[in-house]
Amino acid sequence: MIEEFSSILIDKSARVTEALRQLDKTAEKILFVVEENNKLIGSLTDGDIRRWILKDGSLNAEVETVCFKRTYFVTTNYNLEKVKDEILKRKIEYVPVVNQKNEIVEFLVWDKLFGNKIIRKTKDKLDAEIVIMAGGSGTRLDPFTRVLPKPLIPIGEKTILEIIIDKFSEYQINRFFVSINHKAKIIKSYFEEVNPEYDLTYLYEEKPLGTVGTLKQLENKIEKTIILTNCDIIIEADYSDLLKHHKEQQNDITIVTSLKHYNIPYGVCEIENGGKLVNIKEKPEYDFLVNTGMYLLNPAVLKYIPQNEFFHITHLIDKIKTTHKIGIYPISENSWIDTGEWVEYRKAIEKFRL
Repeated sequence: MIEEFSSILIDKSARVTEALRQLDKTAEKILFVVEENNKLIGSLTDGDIRRWILKDGSLNAEVETVCFKRTYFVTTNYNLEKVKDEILKRKIEYVPVVNQKNEIVEFLVWDKLFGNKIIRKTKDKLDAEIVIMAGGSGTRLDPFTRVLPKPLIPIGEKTILEIIIDKFSEYQINRFFVSINHKAKIIKSYFEEVNPEYDLTYLYEEKPLGTVGTLKQLENKIEKTIILTNCDIIIEADYSDLLKHHKEQQNDITIVTSLKHYNIPYGVCEIENGGKLVNIKEKPEYDFLVNTGMYLLNPAVLKYIPQNEFFHITHLIDKIKTTHKIGIYPISENSWIDTGEWVEYRKAIEKFRL
């Protein structure tokens, strides 16, 4: 029985980086940390890992240090109706069942318990304004973008822009601001033909204005937090949790970052002044948090953007970082797809084909 759930079990001595890879591979939202004979220690989610990273925790730490020790479980003499009530209240997918030795003997699973009898969990309404930057020329996807504007490059049966919008629509968002410049008429014509149920408000750029220059048009016109995203990235994350994090941390700008893991397949030489060899690290591994191209901004920061000037998010951050709070929201490597790169674009096609 327990063997079929091996993909969501992880040994307490595994490293955080291993847990991230396992979460990505299984596409589940939780792992259960165990020791010998599957004795339950706790649970581990991407949220637990995110909080660990934000506290400057090492990615080489053992998962036993990071996991949530008070995870919900039941014993073998459980009352099924009570368990169902707890699953609904806690909105959880799995409940481990343990014996007297605290060893997991089975899992109670949402799908098997409820089947089609109830509506699946709905996502919380997102109280934010969504701005999609769709004005770039998309030179990285040449020659496609000689014909089509980057936002209309297809992935499966939909365009990149539609996939991004669909992900936000799951949170009951029905209005989107879209900045346009390059091949703007084609973008407008496409959506006039599609006639979607949501509303698109276009922010026109007569010249390229960088990643945030066009936001000046929204100054004093909106009051909600802005979620700003490039039109060539797909972020697999809980946007409600992202917004909650931004507000709880009282950030003025939050940068969504992705963990990138690199293996150097060579021995790396460390030297001192004069070229004296100090050490050789064989095939070292490095982890970085990189900018994905999605940001949350408080509308108050728009006043720092100059009028009708080329202005990147990095310019804005440099301008206000000493007086305002800039934070990050880490996600796993596989939660970020940069379709503006040919290699990643092909991966996206395969992923959305499934």
